[in-house]
Amino acid sequence: MKKIVIVLVLIISSVSFQSCFEDFDDTIGNATTLEIQDFIYKAMNIWYLYKPDVPDLANDRFENQAELNDFLESYTSPEDLFNALVAPQDRFSFVVEDYRELEASLAGIFLSNGMEYGLIFYPGSQTNVFGYIRYVIPNSDAAQKGLERGMIFNTVNGAQITNQNFQLLRELTNYEIGLATFDGTEVTPTGETVNLIKSELVENPIHTATTLTIEGQKIGYLMYNSFTADFDSQLNNAFGTFLSEGISELVLDLRYNSGGSIRSAIDLSSMITGQFTGQVFSTEVWNPELQQIFEQNEPEDLINRFSSNLRTGEAINSLNLNRVYILTSTSTASASELVINGLDPYIEVIQVGTTTTGKFQASTTFYDGPAPNFRRDEANPGHFYAIQPLIFTSANANGVTGFVDGLPPTVEFFEDYSNLGILGNPTEPLLDEALDDIFGRSIQRSFQTEFKEAGNSKSHLPTYMRMYVEEIDKN
Repeated sequence: MKKIVIVLVLIISSVSFQSCFEDFDDTIGNATTLEIQDFIYKAMNIWYLYKPDVPDLANDRFENQAELNDFLESYTSPEDLFNALVAPQDRFSFVVEDYRELEASLAGIFLSNGMEYGLIFYPGSQTNVFGYIRYVIPNSDAAQKGLERGMIFNTVNGAQITNQNFQLLRELTNYEIGLATFDGTEVTPTGETVNLIKSELVENPIHTATTLTIEGQKIGYLMYNSFTADFDSQLNNAFGTFLSEGISELVLDLRYNSGGSIRSAIDLSSMITGQFTGQVFSTEVWNPELQQIFEQNEPEDLINRFSSNLRTGEAINSLNLNRVYILTSTSTASASELVINGLDPYIEVIQVGTTTTGKFQASTTFYDGPAPNFRRDEANPGHFYAIQPLIFTSANANGVTGFVDGLPPTVEFFEDYSNLGILGNPTEPLLDEALDDIFGRSIQRSFQTEFKEAGNSKSHLPTYMRMYVEEIDKN
């Protein structure tokens, strides 16, 4: 965890007025809008990465608490205030009204029927959309009803899915989809329907971990769909199996992985390698005020290093590979990109698929507790608001960062929605493309089409495309 000296942080913020609010009892829901907005402003004033680009966050913007209150009261809601304090280039900071939902999402818990899908516009259409099933979460409603990867659907509750109504798939807890087929050009309804019911699910991000034996060579394949800290030990066990089976190559499938825990990303990279323990994996750049203080007092805290142990103390199972294949798509973001970028100075990273999102900033959750900590265990019991602002950018050991347009693939290959294949099967097109490169196969591919995406089943979650620090230790 990041270790920051409190007294140094307090020095940098001139907005340290004494609160004019009265003490509150322990009854939930009695916090005022002004109180919530005061917390939001002061947390952003200290920690926000793009503070220099927001004039209202300047330390000399307000002379006293009364002036600050007048400013805060000019916004009708905490959301309006937060959005006004976010810099134009920031696509990822957010505020939540109920941090309990955010915390559940960070732990991999969310309301779902188990059908993880992508949404694609019909060829030539600007409105009509069809869905394709990316994968199905085991033991879910979708799994029990026989849905599988590659299935196509084009209606919800009897209506054609469009760019106006596809939110129903996210908002409704019970809905009916109409199945269809897609041949690369035409979407054809089959007449079959499936009713799906959502419930609270815990998704294990290790969707598939298997060892393939091809031409006498053992190749590990891992589909990993989220950097969820609670599953780090299971991830390490999967690498223990790869190690015992003697794999010589690894295909890491991050095509649907939009990010998560930075520590989990570092540990995964340490599992892939192992020969670089203690060396610089990534460095952090905070807003100029914090950066100056950290460089002068805690410079080591700006460096993340390859590790030999999980956060639990468990020894990491390392493969000591000098090359890794990583499957990517436009849904590959944040902590997934950190792995690709962090490994690149040390080993050969062959990226197969399409260009990633372009998310190189990290965030953390701040609660309405005393500044500068804003800790969960000191949170105001009168409300559940929290903010998740960007707090630093990550660069690899060579200083590479700022890839706003994403990380381009070594081998470009688009998913074929008419032939998605079975995950972990050597004939699955994207995995097959990586295997072709491993074995030096010279195969002429047919022309591939890139389709316009409308969204996916996780794009509404508060953790989507996030790279976060679980907690900043400021004691």
